[in-house]
Amino acid sequence: MAALVGDVVDAVIILVLVLASGLLGFWQEYRAAEAVRELTRLVHVTTTVVREGTPREVPLEEVVPGDIVLLSAGDSVPGDSRLLEAQDLFVDEASLTGESLPAGKEPGDLPVDLPLAKRTNALFQGTHAVSGTGRAVVVLTGLSTVLGSMAESIAHRPPETGFERGVRRFGYLLLQITFVLSVLIFAVNVALGRGVLESLLFGLALAVGLTPELLPAIVGVTLARGARVMARSRVIVKRLVSIENLGGTEILCSDKTGTLTEGRLRLHAASGHDGSELPGVLEYARVNAALQSGFRNPIDEAIRASGEPLAGAWTKLDEVPYDFVRKRLSILADGPDGRVLVTKGAVDQVLEACVTVALADGSTRPLAEVREAIQARFRSLSEQGLRCIAVATRGLPGRERIGTEDEAGLTFLGLVSFEDPPKPGATEELRALEASGIALKIVSGDNRHVTAAAARTVGLGEDPVLTGPRMRTLSDIALARRAAACRIFAEIEPNQKERLLRALQAAGKTVAFLGDGINDAPALHTADVGISVDTAADVTRAAADIVLLEKDLGVLEVGVREGRQAFANTLKYVFITVSANFGNMLSMAVASLFTGFLPMLPGQVLLLNLLSDLPAASLSTDRLDPELVRTPRHWDIAAVRRFMIVFGSVSSLFDLLTFGSLLLLGVGAATFRTAWFLESLLSEILVLMVIRTPRPVFRSRPGRALELSSLGVAATSLALPYTPLAPILGFTPLPARLLVLVGAITLAYGIVSEATKRLYFRRHEL
Repeated sequence: MAALVGDVVDAVIILVLVLASGLLGFWQEYRAAEAVRELTRLVHVTTTVVREGTPREVPLEEVVPGDIVLLSAGDSVPGDSRLLEAQDLFVDEASLTGESLPAGKEPGDLPVDLPLAKRTNALFQGTHAVSGTGRAVVVLTGLSTVLGSMAESIAHRPPETGFERGVRRFGYLLLQITFVLSVLIFAVNVALGRGVLESLLFGLALAVGLTPELLPAIVGVTLARGARVMARSRVIVKRLVSIENLGGTEILCSDKTGTLTEGRLRLHAASGHDGSELPGVLEYARVNAALQSGFRNPIDEAIRASGEPLAGAWTKLDEVPYDFVRKRLSILADGPDGRVLVTKGAVDQVLEACVTVALADGSTRPLAEVREAIQARFRSLSEQGLRCIAVATRGLPGRERIGTEDEAGLTFLGLVSFEDPPKPGATEELRALEASGIALKIVSGDNRHVTAAAARTVGLGEDPVLTGPRMRTLSDIALARRAAACRIFAEIEPNQKERLLRALQAAGKTVAFLGDGINDAPALHTADVGISVDTAADVTRAAADIVLLEKDLGVLEVGVREGRQAFANTLKYVFITVSANFGNMLSMAVASLFTGFLPMLPGQVLLLNLLSDLPAASLSTDRLDPELVRTPRHWDIAAVRRFMIVFGSVSSLFDLLTFGSLLLLGVGAATFRTAWFLESLLSEILVLMVIRTPRPVFRSRPGRALELSSLGVAATSLALPYTPLAPILGFTPLPARLLVLVGAITLAYGIVSEATKRLYFRRHEL
């Protein structure tokens, strides 16, 4: 606009300053983005494809049409594909069809116009295998897939987190203040007879001056630094903003396995319904575990490790994979005793399919006669902290295939129990979390007795347990109340995890979720921070914001600390910059009413903003007082507004003192602008040191980068009026008496700001 009216010098100055400010922000954000790219390469999701006849692992995004992909439980489908081979393959298609149960898949020819849910010979991008194995040829990828063609899916964004909500509300606050003051200043200057263009440029410059334009860069650099520190502690960050959310986490929901316990199951015992030794219990459990082709799990691994490899006398004929509704897995096998259906799974669900019980002498008796005794034994083992499964069989001579309908009329063999000892140091880790203001809630699919026993061993006491069946009877409002008061949740179904997280978030809490199961992906999406481990299934790692290279609550402490440091330094920048800029804007608006000239030229306003941003850019590496990271903190827009008004008013008061002194001395426009520019910049640097900490300024040393950049900017501002650039920028050398005046006012401003800070923090927390 300045160039259009022939003011080329001002146009060039403004352009250079805007470019310099933009480049500073770009460089900071570029470094942050590069750091994230380096880290995410460590946990990228891959898929197995057959190329040149050889299976190989490639990144999911490198799969192309024509690739042959091999799938097993937990693998994500990389593109819309035609199934070539399948062995008991079940796929979770809930993201496309809304169907909660996994869909069975098998090769074959089907009509092209079938609904999506009935295309059993096809696999679709955005879904994942939950059991079995498959071989398919990729037909479509990217936007050509069914998922890609759904406009709603393309536009889908993760739920807004607490930190993102805070940034958005802060933006609204700035927008309101900037608009009102800019319009008011423009109108007043025009009313006083100043030129419309000059007044407009001045108003726009003040609007830019109020805006903390380095906020995205400060946030990015701070978080990137935190991500690098966390990576050294074997914590990989995939989404930078999750660091701030982790720092603000008030509730961590996690399974007990691997956090409270070692996560390595060991076989404890295999016995008949009454606790007597019954060799067939373990033998058939091993047949089921060895021949099943579903996803790997600790129970099957513990069974396989309990004895010699399965003898070749057993041949698998068919399988009904495990799912999270039936909670059973059945194998049809041909062995020494002929063809037999072997079922194992959750005790209650296996008992539902049984009608008789095997006895030690080879005979059977009706299940109804001993069912209560079995339940009592199951409860007793669970209260000892032992996980249990049940094993049952049924002879099926001549059968080649089985289905879920064959899981009936079974003979109950017995219980297999496992021990998962408490994790060393778990009690100390829990205490450290509680001391940092984070409440741990155990969310487990195990029965209430096992979960409560594990909680007791690590010091959670005799807390009441809220179970999945009880959750189903509670309204959302009632669940929010119960969830806030309860620390142990047991018998929780996969879809209930999401509901539980939403109930906690509805109470205004920032919630993190730590999960590694295939069924944990939806909960990871729902949480403010989704955390998984590098050994989890592809779909689970893809859904997580943070990936742990080892499942350990201790390493999370590093992430929490970094998140709080990042948030604290971000708030420092916001409080310091907004209050200083608001004070400068207010001062210049008032000054413009009493002078016959603009108190600062538009280019000088932008230069002031740029130079003051240089020390502020180092806040990402500033030292922090321990009390600022002791507990979770969140955006408080009312606090930002209050801080801005209080400290902006103090700043404006000393600006006006400078303004009045200069008018009384009768200085010219160039001298006035130069003196005020120096006072504004020096006072902003000094107050940055004062209000960067709630402690007395001499008891909190700033970071090295902040010290050096502040000294450098102060020296530059003092030297600027005496350089060849001074006439171009509208500055003039100042006499010694004015330099002394500027120094005295700046020092007084620092002293008053320190006193104001002490009074302020007696009433309000930072």
